[in-house]
Amino acid sequence: MLKIIPVQLFYNLLFVIKLLQLCYNKIYPKLNSTFGAKSIFQIIIIMRNIALSFLLIVLSINVWAQNNTAKGKISGKVIDASNNTPVDYATVSLFKDGSANPFNGMSTDPKGNFTLNHLADGNYKLTIDFIGYQKKVIDHIIISGSNTIALGEVKLVPVQTQLQAVVITAKAPIVENKIDKMVYNAANDVTAQGGVALDVLKKVPQVSVDIDGNVELQGNSNIRFLINGKPSSIFGASLADALQSIPASQIKSIEVITSPGAKYDASGTGGIINIILKESNVQGINGSVNLSAGTRLENGSFNLNAKKGNFGVNAYFSGNEQLNSTTKTTTNRTSVDSANNVSRLIQSGSSAFKRSGYQSGISFDWSISKKDELTGSFGFNHFGNHGEGPTSQLQETTDASGATTLYLPSLRNSSSRFSANSSDVSLSYKKTFDKKDEELDVLYTSSFGNNSNNFSQVQTYQSGGYSASGQSGTNPGTDRETDISVDYTNPFSKKFTLETGAKAVIEGISNSVVTDTLLNDGEYVNNPNQTYSFNYHRDIFAYYLSGTFSLFNDFIDGHAGLRYEYTTTTADFPGTSIPDYGTLAPSFTIQHKLNGTESIKFSYSYRIERPDYGGLNPFYNISDPHNISTGNPNLKPEIGHNFELGYNKSFEQGTNVYVAAFYRYNTNDIQSFTTYYPTLAINGTDYSDVSLTQRYNIGSEKNEGVNLYVSVPVTGKFSLRSNMFVADRISNNPGSPQVSGVIYRVNLNASYDFGHNFIAEVFGNYRSSQRTIQGTNPGFGFYNLAVRKQFLNKNASIGLTAANPFNKYVSQTATTTGANFNQISTREIPLQSFGISLNYKFGKLEFKKDKEKDSNQDVPPEAN
Repeated sequence: MLKIIPVQLFYNLLFVIKLLQLCYNKIYPKLNSTFGAKSIFQIIIIMRNIALSFLLIVLSINVWAQNNTAKGKISGKVIDASNNTPVDYATVSLFKDGSANPFNGMSTDPKGNFTLNHLADGNYKLTIDFIGYQKKVIDHIIISGSNTIALGEVKLVPVQTQLQAVVITAKAPIVENKIDKMVYNAANDVTAQGGVALDVLKKVPQVSVDIDGNVELQGNSNIRFLINGKPSSIFGASLADALQSIPASQIKSIEVITSPGAKYDASGTGGIINIILKESNVQGINGSVNLSAGTRLENGSFNLNAKKGNFGVNAYFSGNEQLNSTTKTTTNRTSVDSANNVSRLIQSGSSAFKRSGYQSGISFDWSISKKDELTGSFGFNHFGNHGEGPTSQLQETTDASGATTLYLPSLRNSSSRFSANSSDVSLSYKKTFDKKDEELDVLYTSSFGNNSNNFSQVQTYQSGGYSASGQSGTNPGTDRETDISVDYTNPFSKKFTLETGAKAVIEGISNSVVTDTLLNDGEYVNNPNQTYSFNYHRDIFAYYLSGTFSLFNDFIDGHAGLRYEYTTTTADFPGTSIPDYGTLAPSFTIQHKLNGTESIKFSYSYRIERPDYGGLNPFYNISDPHNISTGNPNLKPEIGHNFELGYNKSFEQGTNVYVAAFYRYNTNDIQSFTTYYPTLAINGTDYSDVSLTQRYNIGSEKNEGVNLYVSVPVTGKFSLRSNMFVADRISNNPGSPQVSGVIYRVNLNASYDFGHNFIAEVFGNYRSSQRTIQGTNPGFGFYNLAVRKQFLNKNASIGLTAANPFNKYVSQTATTTGANFNQISTREIPLQSFGISLNYKFGKLEFKKDKEKDSNQDVPPEAN
């Protein structure tokens, strides 16, 4: 029988709805000037509907919830017993008296602190675990009324052992939901073994990946990607290629931040995805080797870590190659001109494609003194791809009477090659003070990228009277970014912490275009009308102020802040003039814990999407003269307003549920738009029967939807995880009808532990087709199977993987429609693959921390 839902739950949810109304009343005058009265009314109506729908979802889930009279609290700080230094990321678990399974818990923060709030009356047991330390157990913790149990400093006793003797009994969950982000821990992802970063991203909640490697976060593709919290020029040239070059074996976790706070850059209307790479900060020398081979992908990586006392070094190398594969394509386009002449273009061809890349890097961390820490890193990345193949073409034109006026078959042979190199340098300094949690951080990062994009195509005609035509082009470019930031944190009290800081971002993009045209005598000569250079420089200066707070006896936790960014831009391309502008970006997140196992949060963030390299570059890609694309150096930044209402519930048996309703409103929306031209002149050369694709600021866009994540340990050996995403995208282009389309994504992951260190996993994903402002993008479905066996005391493992084992090709059909044309494009993409992966960990891990002293004070080793 279902329990009666407690009255207090209604009060808690009504509080959130009241808070939405209060925010509306307070910020309406300012938002009205941005959105307009009609739009802001629609926003409030939508948020009200989301809140009421959300209330029904919560009530259906919350039939097991307890009455919110729990006010007890347990707090403490975990330190190393040998030298009194904090132990961060230790696992704190809370058990009810007599229960074998924890019902609440957390990880300690970087200072070793933890606090468990909203605990009901009862007798509890607390355990603290961390690799390299003896497990700490504290029994008979009595909570009565609203008392606070302050455990003070809890000391963990370190042990010293060889790697093969280490047994990890507690591991992080696959998905962690925190107040400001969701974390996907990839270390135990079996089906992604032997894959790349895109394979891991397909499993991350709220993230969607199409078959070409295009990534969306809550339906938005304008995402700020970071590596270890820092920008990298590896993402500037080709995001899909960059994500294909990072082996999954190198990834520790992926952080998804849908509502970034003021401390983060305002860039990215979709939010931030931070890829955390693996590293080790334990004492001794250790490392790992990962190798995989398959029918479509091969990769390998090597990690080496060395740490002695207060100094540590990490080095790594990884590389991969996507083996040659052939994609079949067909295109059928029909167009009509003002005289009712009907033109038809039919293309059918194939393209052999291969991709490769590698990454390498070295980093160090040095605890200069107890309060001074210096870290630095250098990395080098390379990736590239090459595609070539023939395409049969037929151009046919009929007049208004139906008579054929043109019948022109031809054969086009084309080739394209892309290459990118980037290097990243970073140096950071952290200063702590006598006051607990007060610190100063200074960070310098520089990223240098060099890339080239080359193409050639020759078109021969099978009927007389037409000479062969063709072109070749080179487009080398550079991408530079330097970031300098200073951040200061001061905890004024246990319930309020102030953060402030400043940042300068210096960006420079340049490229040169050289185009050669094929003459009748078979020679190529330079085409001066399509040979030019492009230089683009952008500086961003930012300052922010934010606070983390706890209000009304811990009834509300949250953070709020304001960030100001001033942008100056110069471009030397003819006809381009970009004014300087300032951006004021507010953000906040508030969270209310209904009890020790469930919480509700509401957030808002103001985001900006500045045009990227690919969108700005005016280079014309004429590898297919009937389908030409180019950038737009006159693009304006896109502005985004992101609202999110989320609910999280953890059950005693280990089930976890997270549901989030979101609303996003973008202005100056940047989208690609295709225009058909019977004849298109590009810098002195005429092209016939052309579709030109270019990016524009097209009106506004709204995304509203719901994301649901569920993790269920069905038994001790069998577990299920699922993520479901549904959103309605509405595009408004002035002068054109409104376009609305629903997109959804569903995935399911099932794993079974057979014992004896043998596990099997199945993962399936489906992403629906999506309506665009000019047509539809295709849907995409796939499934993976994997098994893994660990041996040599879990120091080694072997795995087998299979992707789409029963389907060699995946068919993709897209449509594009304009005022005078419509086009259907189909691709048959090879996705089937089989592979084997090997992993081996080696070395000695000494978890006993260094007790030596420098001339001034104790030197704390790096936290484990």
